Amino acid sequence: MNAQPVTAQPATTQPAAAQPAPGQPVAGQCPVDHRALAAAAAAESTAGHHGYSPFDMNDPFPAYAELREEEPVMFDERIGYYVVSRYADIKAVFDNWVVFSSENAQAPVRPRGAAATKIMADGGFTAYSGLSARVPPEHTRMRTIVQQEFSPRRYKALEPTIRENTARLLAQMLAHPDARGDFLKDVAVDIPTITILGLLGVGPDMVPTYKKWSDSRAAMTWGDLSDEEQIPHAHNLVDYWTECRRLVSAAHEAIGAGTAGTDLVTDLVRAQLAGGEISDHEIASVCYSLLFAGHETTTTLISNTIRMLLSHPGEWQKLVEDPRRIAGAIDETLRYSPSIVGWRRKALVDTEIAGTAIPKGANILLLMGAANRDPSVFEDPEVFDIERANARTHLSFGFGIHYCLGNMLAKLQDKIVVEETIRAVPGLRIVDPEAIVFGDNLSFRAPTSVPVTWEANA
Repeated sequence: MNAQPVTAQPATTQPAAAQPAPGQPVAGQCPVDHRALAAAAAAESTAGHHGYSPFDMNDPFPAYAELREEEPVMFDERIGYYVVSRYADIKAVFDNWVVFSSENAQAPVRPRGAAATKIMADGGFTAYSGLSARVPPEHTRMRTIVQQEFSPRRYKALEPTIRENTARLLAQMLAHPDARGDFLKDVAVDIPTITILGLLGVGPDMVPTYKKWSDSRAAMTWGDLSDEEQIPHAHNLVDYWTECRRLVSAAHEAIGAGTAGTDLVTDLVRAQLAGGEISDHEIASVCYSLLFAGHETTTTLISNTIRMLLSHPGEWQKLVEDPRRIAGAIDETLRYSPSIVGWRRKALVDTEIAGTAIPKGANILLLMGAANRDPSVFEDPEVFDIERANARTHLSFGFGIHYCLGNMLAKLQDKIVVEETIRAVPGLRIVDPEAIVFGDNLSFRAPTSVPVTWEANA
């Protein structure tokens, strides 16, 4: 599909307002049942959009299926985005960066309020995307330098530490006297956080602080916050950006003193000093993006892999019997239950997607979570099958020039966690998987817990 220029403008029909429930007011009470009104408004809003609710991540897949079938390119006036849900269309948009820019990929979904804007301006917050929201030639210049540092050599050096940390965290969880744990909080949170902090040259004692900053970035960029709710997150982002700048300054000082290590920040500064075209601000921006991209999404990938496998005991048992199948299980998890279900683009010219007119300047939301279950690509897409032959063709890492730079590191950590879990507790079981709740977000589908249990003598 090649997008062709058109001049049509988007429809902006607003859903009809919900009406108060019938009935007479009760004396001494408000005559309006506000809870009933809110429920009616929410139901009417989703009904007018094929059941799609932009920030509700608990079970978006039935709505995704209806969108693919009924309106594969839908303008959603509630968020101001064209929502795209078919595999071929999403892949084509990802692949056409000339028409569909990534410049809005890191923009706040909800505009910052006056108070948050002032806090961040006064705090010197000037962070920008590492790579995902940049476009060529800037993107090409930076990615060429950064990609050299994401080498198999660096990953191989990290593997023993990742395995050691995983074994330690599993042992701590399995020591719980009630034989119950939360795999998300007990294991999945710390593994990628410690790994990323190690890459940045930061000690594990900073895990809680960096986790707080990372959570604030998710909330401020992809959340649906009120102006007041933005304020504490704005303070956190100022601190986060200050730390990123400090890491770059510290790397310069250590190199000058001859005491530098081999962490990623130091190696990027070395590349700069050797003539690489990358500024201190750009290196700090890479740090700013890497913590979130490398931590949050990998925590969710690990959580979802364990959650999906334990929710399908037959698939888990296949891995217990043959761990060589783990790579396929990870790809099927990325297809079936990805960390990121939606990503954004902006039209730079009047164009079209699948016959729907897209005007210049329009914002576009690509639902990879819908594309990954497109029956035109994946047979029986609603079935979780770790032996699926084409699971690797999922779009969860994107496609084209912005394909996820850290995908190999994310999959390595997930693989190690599954291997060590099978070794330590092959009889691990999930507790009430249907009750697991997912946080509200436009793009990230992350469980808030993964409750597990095991035999006490396991």
